[in-house]
Amino acid sequence: MIDRSGGLVGPGPDASAIDGGDPAGAARPAGAGWPLAPNQVGVHLADALAERPGMHTVVAAYRLTGTFDGELLAERFRALVRRHPALSSRLVDDGPALGMARSDTAPEWRDETLPPSAADDDGADRRLAECLRPIDTRHGPLMRGALLRREDGDADLVLTASHLVVDDQAMETAVAEVLTGDTTRSPGDYPGWATAAAGAALRGAGRAAARRAELAALPLGTEPAWGCGDAAAGDADGGQLPFTVPDDVWRKLAGTARTLGISRYSALTAAVGLVLARNGGTDASLVGSFVTRRPAAQRHTIGYFSNTVPVPVRLAEDGTVAGFLRTCHRQCLAAYRDADLPLFDVLPAGHQSGAGPLTAAVAPLWTPPPLRLPGLTARPLPHPFAGAAKFPLLVYVDMAAEGAARGLLQFRHRWFSAEQAALFTRQLVAVLREFAERPDARLVSVSVLDEADRQRVLDAGLGAPLAPEELSVPALFTRRAGLSPDRIAVNDGRTALRYAEVDERSDTVARALAEAGVRAGDRVGVRMERSCDLIVALLGVLKTGAAYVPLDPSYPEARLALVIGDADVRVVVGDADSRPADLPEHIDWLPVHTRPRDPARPLPAVDPDLPCYAIHTSGSTGRPKGVLVTHRNVTSLLNATREDFGLGPDDVWSLFHSFAFDFSAWEIWVCLLTGGRLVVVPRAVSRNPEEFHQLLEDEEVTVLSQTPTAFGLLLATDRLARGGLSVRLVVFGGEPLDTRTLAPWFERYPGARVENMYGITETTVHSTTHTVTREDTRTGSRVVGRPLPGWEIYVLDAHGRPVAPGVAGELHVGGAGVALGYLDRPELTAERFTTDRHPRVPGGRLYRSGDQGRLLPGGVLEHLGRLDDQVKVRGFRIELGEVRDALLRDPSVTSAAVVVHGAGTAEARLDAYVVLADGGSTDGLLRRAAARLPEYMVPQTVTALTALPVTANGKLDKARLPAPEPDADAPAGPAGSPDAAGDVLDRVVGVWRDVLDVPVAPDDNFFDLGGTSLLALRLKTALRGAGLPELALKEVIRHATPAAMTALLRDRAGAPGEAAG
Repeated sequence: MIDRSGGLVGPGPDASAIDGGDPAGAARPAGAGWPLAPNQVGVHLADALAERPGMHTVVAAYRLTGTFDGELLAERFRALVRRHPALSSRLVDDGPALGMARSDTAPEWRDETLPPSAADDDGADRRLAECLRPIDTRHGPLMRGALLRREDGDADLVLTASHLVVDDQAMETAVAEVLTGDTTRSPGDYPGWATAAAGAALRGAGRAAARRAELAALPLGTEPAWGCGDAAAGDADGGQLPFTVPDDVWRKLAGTARTLGISRYSALTAAVGLVLARNGGTDASLVGSFVTRRPAAQRHTIGYFSNTVPVPVRLAEDGTVAGFLRTCHRQCLAAYRDADLPLFDVLPAGHQSGAGPLTAAVAPLWTPPPLRLPGLTARPLPHPFAGAAKFPLLVYVDMAAEGAARGLLQFRHRWFSAEQAALFTRQLVAVLREFAERPDARLVSVSVLDEADRQRVLDAGLGAPLAPEELSVPALFTRRAGLSPDRIAVNDGRTALRYAEVDERSDTVARALAEAGVRAGDRVGVRMERSCDLIVALLGVLKTGAAYVPLDPSYPEARLALVIGDADVRVVVGDADSRPADLPEHIDWLPVHTRPRDPARPLPAVDPDLPCYAIHTSGSTGRPKGVLVTHRNVTSLLNATREDFGLGPDDVWSLFHSFAFDFSAWEIWVCLLTGGRLVVVPRAVSRNPEEFHQLLEDEEVTVLSQTPTAFGLLLATDRLARGGLSVRLVVFGGEPLDTRTLAPWFERYPGARVENMYGITETTVHSTTHTVTREDTRTGSRVVGRPLPGWEIYVLDAHGRPVAPGVAGELHVGGAGVALGYLDRPELTAERFTTDRHPRVPGGRLYRSGDQGRLLPGGVLEHLGRLDDQVKVRGFRIELGEVRDALLRDPSVTSAAVVVHGAGTAEARLDAYVVLADGGSTDGLLRRAAARLPEYMVPQTVTALTALPVTANGKLDKARLPAPEPDADAPAGPAGSPDAAGDVLDRVVGVWRDVLDVPVAPDDNFFDLGGTSLLALRLKTALRGAGLPELALKEVIRHATPAAMTALLRDRAGAPGEAAG
């Protein structure tokens, strides 16, 4: 039996039934025969929230073989509908309560002969078409029938009913009555049961609030965080996938369940919950469980007696599998005891719409037996899936199977691809196997990947092999200078030096440093402005075997002093003849033009495993961390990219970044070691987009390296510039890139290659690369590609376990780029640089990046921002990158930043900053963002800037963002209503107060204030009664604060012709 809203529905664990009870208190709507039971309210709300109302149907399809009378079947069907009030009813939802009333419309019956072409798919397309037709619940009746005759004399009997009034057992009863005509069994009293259930629900409001508070404490998201589906798909569009739990697993699981005193159904629920939690990166999940509440006295009653209850699954990783299973079993039993409560009323506030926290639900897979009558056999058909899924994931397993158990997974395309759905079934079977075979194992040891999937994930993290470079940076430079001594190596607007000149001058610096006592392994400070001499000094330091320590003169004196002390610098090379006054007395100052006493002093051969530079990055304690990067790290980056990017002597590179920022190591050394020309960009020019654009044009720069924020400023300038650029390769790094901002670049420079590279100082600038395409600019992409040759990148959870494709985790980087560690910080080095459990080279290490990412099913990596970029506002966990992404999808926005103010306090709020496109405005921007985000994720303010402030390294400078503009997105009221905004809000708050009977503030959440599904219906009617524009039920639920509802109502008042929808 197939449920159009969720699939095959079968009898779940039996919860306590309502066999009668006092109907007092149950609202009986005007014109209605009886009120909706709480479980029916849940179906109605799910249907109201769906994109295609009327699609929550249940279908029974049987192949009739033998002798049958079509007219007799039609009469029996009409008698069936008349005999059972649930089928002959219609929905009444135009008052303060919901109910059912008798429909005056005759039930639909079709008798048709299928064309010969139907034999090609055994009539499946026609049965599917029957399934896809919605049922008009407001007019009724709520069941229709069809007899589809075949050429071979057989026929398909197809009964379709609204899920409001039938479950699987009801459909079996209906089929039996139509085929046998047997009406001797009592039809029961469904209206009486529903009335009693509605009354009980009113008395259970306190239990619902308590259950909701319990579930609100779980770390739940509002949608699957690990899906890789099609965002353009409909809410319920989906597919289905059969799978099998192997015989040995299913039998062993039965034995384990008996030993532990639990059911296999509880074990299945626990397995689904474990996979959900691990995939969601949390220690808890919420699993829906189908429960039947049909009383014995209503055995043959046609009605809807089932419900979906949320079962919390909490992971105690240090505990045993057995303890986890027993706990889950107790949670299942507790949930079943509350099966009379409407699902919407127990879900935490903010989860009543969208995917909600119920990413997955479980149900028994049930197929009714064939009916054998004199001269006729009716065989249930494997009904074709009609493409709608009630939950993002819906898991069915044949609980009655003795051997291998059949399973079926239905999934929503919006959240999950077919490949990811298949992986989920393998994860589920892998966990069930662990449960069955290792009940005494610690839960933390249970893998959600089988060995084959685990190996596939690890293999995807490996870059192509890369032969180690045996020469150091200065040795490679000297070789390059010998190949092209007269080519220009570097110019800075005043000076240009050939390769031979740079080589000779750096030898001079190296000899002067050696005479000053500098030896291999030392660290030498370099304090110079950007110039050709800077490059000479850096190379001179390297020729001694020492590492250079950048001391950017633009940095504060206190910062420079801290770096000097942290790196134990004893000699500083500078571009001034006299030592700076702030330089500590014990530091030797060596002007870059110092001549050595012995100009022929031999220089050492530099070991490629020696440190090349020590660049300091910001630290969480406020103390910068010095990162030691070796020559081999740098030359590996060179060899990993040279061939792919086509880097060579014809390229002109810009040195845009401070040499204290590791992006500069890429710009300087990869340029010079491939024979290119390096154009030094003065600091003042780097901070002026117009002057920088002119420099790029004048110098005919071909390779441009930028942070996305800095490039945004350049791109705005380029759109106004008359002259074009010669750039053939743009390399992005340093911060996340939103590819949609690059559309103007692709329009103007269609032949330029754009690479989005992810990397960190501790792994030598770049670790991955992804070629950005025009398609990326249309769809938006956070993909950073695949590991560079010689690099490894793994997505691991908090316990160091590989996670499944699509699942977010921490990026761990290994291979050729991993630095030596932090300067004199052994404990921090041990914490962040860990042993690689599966190294390509023995003794390999991994760097824990602190960045969040995921491996997509296609094998490429997606960067999701910093792990610490997650904030909590009003109890909800929010990824700032997700909010920024929603703003950037607005055509009026070209750049965006989102920050949280008051973090960790009750006044915490999100504030947005945007750069607008030409003609763009902030009016309505946040309301449009609200169409893409849950209410709690919508920023409270939006401030327009001419440009986002950037740091010296080209990254977003949050400290320089101005105070947010209050009420920046508040639109004016309708014409002729000067104070419309305040008036509407006051009226909405008043209606809320009357319905909820509690004090109400503009930002209060309806469900936090004790709102229920039934109260939402009353609120909908009360708003209309107060003279406010009509709102659909789904709009009431999705705009769950007075402020959000007021904004919607103002929009509705401004567009009187718009339907409520």
